[in-house]
Amino acid sequence: MTQLAFVFPGQGSQQLGMLADVAEQYPLIRQTFGEASDALNLDLWKLCQENEADLNKTEYTQPVLLTASIALWRVWQAFEGAKPDYLAGHSLGEYSALVASGVMSFADGVRLVALRGRLMQQAVPTGLGAMAAILGLDDADVIAACREVANVGVVEAVNFNAPAQVVIAGETEAVQAAMKNATERGAKRALILPVSVPAHSSLMRPAAAMLADALDNVEFNQAVIPVVQNVGARVEENSTAIRQALVSQLYSPVKWVATVEYLVAQGVGRVIECGTGKVLCGLNKRINKGLSCESLENIAGLTAALAIK
Repeated sequence: MTQLAFVFPGQGSQQLGMLADVAEQYPLIRQTFGEASDALNLDLWKLCQENEADLNKTEYTQPVLLTASIALWRVWQAFEGAKPDYLAGHSLGEYSALVASGVMSFADGVRLVALRGRLMQQAVPTGLGAMAAILGLDDADVIAACREVANVGVVEAVNFNAPAQVVIAGETEAVQAAMKNATERGAKRALILPVSVPAHSSLMRPAAAMLADALDNVEFNQAVIPVVQNVGARVEENSTAIRQALVSQLYSPVKWVATVEYLVAQGVGRVIECGTGKVLCGLNKRINKGLSCESLENIAGLTAALAIK
């Protein structure tokens, strides 16, 4: 029997007015945003409907996206959608997956990712860090393109998102040098991403140390559904290992290709993206064309997915 996985998106999936149509039909959406707003003492629904500048600030983007994913997850559960066999999330989305699996409470998850966003921004002042997407080059060439400009500064391959789609991050000047190097090596495109934080690079180690202290004060429960984590592209079996994977994730590459390949190896044939946008659907199909991929980002997607038993 084909296994089902739910995957949760990370930063970049936010958009002004997100989930407005779903919220009109399902009160659970606004109720969930209300809970998150209480946890942070900040009106997250108003922010994501009316304030694009704040929506794109890392410390706000992260709790908004986690809340959107959990709101949709709750609607799915309320209408008795199929229980997934596995969960996974891309970067920030890993926290959404852990909340959905029952490992941590929703309120703890919201507060943790808000802190995570602040710590990430504080680790590298705005303008000094950058991220870029390298398209059309294999992983080894991207890694080499970064290594060859190490004399310029820190730059590393940090997101292995799909075949020939790798994101690099580090100090701005070094990222620019690596982009030029990658282009000379045959990359089809090298694009600076609209983010100010060099996520998943070694520059995030100071933030990770502070995040570790916060994680030590959060209660972790047994997962109801196994979560495949980014760092090892595998399911961690105990709370200590899950915590450590979250800390390491901040300064280690997101192995999304390996994560999807792991899911397929476990028998997963259907993947539902639980959040705004369809970023992961696109990546998943590039990784394995045989996967059935759906998104719950709007009423049409949610209704269609719920209709399949």
